[in-house]
Amino acid sequence: MSSATFGARPAGPAVIAKNTPLFTGNDWDFDTIRRIHDACEAIAGPELGLSWYPNQIEIITAEQMLDAYASIGMPLFYKHWSFGKHFAQHEAGYRRGLMGLAYEIVINSDPCISYIMEENTATMQTLVIAHAAFGHNHFFKNNYLFRQWTDAEGILDYLDFAKTFITRCEERYGHNAVEAVLDAAHALMNQGVHRYPRKKRPDLSSEQRRERERQEHQERMYNDLWRTLPAKTQAGKPDPHAERRRALLELPQENILYFLEKAAPRLQPWQREILRIVRHVAQYFYPQRQTKVMNEGCATYNHYRIMTRLSETGQIDEAAYLEFLQSHTNVIRQPTYDDRHYGGHNPYAIGFAMMTDIARICTEPTEEDRAWFPDIAGSGDAMGVLRDVWANYRDESFIAQFLSPKLMRQLRLFHVTDDPDKPELRVEAIHDERGYRKLRRAFARQYDVAWLDPDIEVVDVDLEGDRKLILHHKVLNRVLLNKDDAMRVLQHLADLWGYDVLMKEVDTTTGAVLKEHTASARPTFF
Repeated sequence: MSSATFGARPAGPAVIAKNTPLFTGNDWDFDTIRRIHDACEAIAGPELGLSWYPNQIEIITAEQMLDAYASIGMPLFYKHWSFGKHFAQHEAGYRRGLMGLAYEIVINSDPCISYIMEENTATMQTLVIAHAAFGHNHFFKNNYLFRQWTDAEGILDYLDFAKTFITRCEERYGHNAVEAVLDAAHALMNQGVHRYPRKKRPDLSSEQRRERERQEHQERMYNDLWRTLPAKTQAGKPDPHAERRRALLELPQENILYFLEKAAPRLQPWQREILRIVRHVAQYFYPQRQTKVMNEGCATYNHYRIMTRLSETGQIDEAAYLEFLQSHTNVIRQPTYDDRHYGGHNPYAIGFAMMTDIARICTEPTEEDRAWFPDIAGSGDAMGVLRDVWANYRDESFIAQFLSPKLMRQLRLFHVTDDPDKPELRVEAIHDERGYRKLRRAFARQYDVAWLDPDIEVVDVDLEGDRKLILHHKVLNRVLLNKDDAMRVLQHLADLWGYDVLMKEVDTTTGAVLKEHTASARPTFF
């Protein structure tokens, strides 16, 4: 692996040498990479108004890219058997020609790390630097979800701490014991995030220093919570002990890993710290799950603008520009629903189409655009509007606000309802005057985390009896959990809690309990 680091320069007048090719042919070296970076920077800052973290570009091989796939793209990570499994799967598919590799992987960190393949041509290196080092980098630095939930400056130090801590745990407590905790924590990872802002901003770089203080505080809280059991109260009367117990346990609690880390009675301090590590990793990736369309749309729109400008100024020749256009066209292709390659909505296609459409509305609006988007139609400042969008929206709100009738017609969108109680599918809305708003609401809802992830909360603990942990799944739109998956995950939860677990699936409209799942802790876990 080879690397080069480039600082973030202040925006100033564009310095673009026209008719001076950055490279000829497909070959490149480090000097070429530096020239490419500087040329992209001269467009991204002064012309597009982007701002970004300092760039660190890493040149990696195909095998290293497969390894990065396995460890979800992180430059430092603890060891776990699932990463090796993913590596083997990806490698087998790649060697057989069943899958291609990404041209790049970019890390939300300060400095922002972009991995680029050494097999890429000079044109593709230009494309991925424009896409990742400036497009994604700008989005990471400026979008409110990433500013609110992630600590780009501290993530690398924290990953180093996490890797070292888990390695030491394996040496002290044994590989199997650590693996059991990691397996359970990974199973609960999607239920290990805070979905709403908390008062304290993440400060990952200080985690190692605060570890001892945190353990001492937790031990004091456990002693107070579990010292005595509350007395029985008469039926129908409020139980002040129960209210105090719920307050101590911060119930109801949607972040199940956080609850277990703080309150599971049988976990050792090192096991709690592992839960905390997995929880921080899950929280780090939480904004990316909510901004896939916007993030890729931002990066794709900016790489298109940068590459086009490089062509206009003669810094890449016609052959290079045609190579770029072929790759760009493949990336933003959206197969229709009846195409054998259809696999849902392509976030690159939707994101790029919406960014381009917003720019059109700002500069060349129609009367329809003026009626739908009076605040931005004809403003003339397309990049100013786009920078505001990239900073202040997530996928669901972005689509609900900016998907235009023109784009709905262009994409030929329609809304189909699949009601299990009815024998036929029903087309609820098409791209016509009556269907535009229904289509936009339905399309935006597909990116709403409230609809994508099950809403599960810890609601109480039976301290007076068998210490059973009680959870509620708030059933939305009559969608129940898959029984087998629910039981497997619930078993991991019971193992971490150390006692029985009961989960009720509750209808949000009627309050009726639709189904119950139970699991008992396995004595071999500890």
